[in-house]
This record gives sequence, structure tokens and C-alpha cells, in this order.
Amino acid sequence: MAVTVVIPALNEALRIGAAIDSARAAGAGEVVVADCGSSDETASIAAARGVRLIADRAMRAIMLNRAAREASGDILLFLHADTTLPIGAIALVERAIARGAHFGGFRLRFEERSVRLRVAETMINLRTLLTRCPWGDQAQFIPRQLFLAAGGFREIAIMEDYDLATRMKRRVLLPLAVTTSGRRFLQKGILRTALTNWQIIVRWRLGADANELARLYRR
Repeated sequence: MAVTVVIPALNEALRIGAAIDSARAAGAGEVVVADCGSSDETASIAAARGVRLIADRAMRAIMLNRAAREASGDILLFLHADTTLPIGAIALVERAIARGAHFGGFRLRFEERSVRLRVAETMINLRTLLTRCPWGDQAQFIPRQLFLAAGGFREIAIMEDYDLATRMKRRVLLPLAVTTSGRRFLQKGILRTALTNWQIIVRWRLGADANELARLYRR
């Protein structure tokens, strides 16, 4: 089985290179960068690293679906541009799928050194352990044919990753951790960010409009 790592990106020139390099070091058979209309050097940095580049001014879910359709791998792994994979990640993904998993993700750790972020990542990992429902920043993976048969991501402004996770069965959480940026938590505050995230989840489950929730998230 070959794994295609799909990296959605928007103005991530400072981080996209590390994400690409980590995917290759982890064993990805193919790396596709889905640039969602960056105005910085994100696309040119990706192109210089020789990855497959898809660029358009479209929302993330649309670009992820497009990249998935054009991918060559048997398994898709969706990696945020501010996140890096650990060595050995791809082998674990292949083993999980071979054993019957339909969907999964990784534990999460924040790259910044902060006691508050250590608390936040502990809570995130506990939540994922209990729900087996990893979110987009936890490097979700899925067999490509299953993803396409399920209709891919819903093409909505936010929550497409959570929606996909809740639709999937036989979910797994792998023991390795991806490393991601805690910048949003640090900029907006740990408690405020956590409360906003949970407010969005609850309102989503109650049927709130995705565009309204996207505005709340970015406020």
C-alpha cells in the first residue's frame, strides 16, 4: 500500500517546508500540497520541493477533495501545513489499515514549550482516546477508495474534518504523536480557545450553519 500525504495550505510559507519534509521522512509515497489561494510564497516553496501542487482560490474542503481525487496512493493522510509527522508514522498507518481500520489519526503534541499547552494537549489526547474521533490537526487517514465512496469531505466552511470522523466506523488512534503549532491557543488564550471549540461542536451537533460557525471560529 502506498500513502499519499495531502497538505492543505493558506499562507504557510514559514511552515510548509517542514510539513513536506516530515511527510517524506515518515515514508510518504506521494505528497500533494493543496494551496487554497496563498498570497505569500507557500506555493513556490512547495513547488521547489518537487511535490505535486494543486492551487486555486477555493475553500479547504473543496481543495482536499480535489487532491484526493488526483492522488495516486491507496491511503490518504491529511496533514495540516503547521503540523509535522513523526518518523515511522506511515508504517503505522499502513499496518492499521491492513488490520482492518477504516479511519484514524495520531496523538497530538504542541511544538511550543508551555505548561498551559501541555495541559491542553493532555485534554485533547484524552478526548480522542475516549471518542476515537481524531480531528484534522491530528493527521486523519483513510483508504482512498473508502474516502471517495463516502463522498469525501463535505464542502463546507468548517467542521469538514469532524464531520468525516463521525461518519466513519472502525476508527483508531495511533500511539505516535504529530507535532503541531499551538499559536491559536497562545494568541487567543487556552481557556477561550477550548471553550470556543466546544461551543462550535455543540452548535454543529444541534444543526448550526457552517458559515456562522466559521465566523465564530475566526472571530
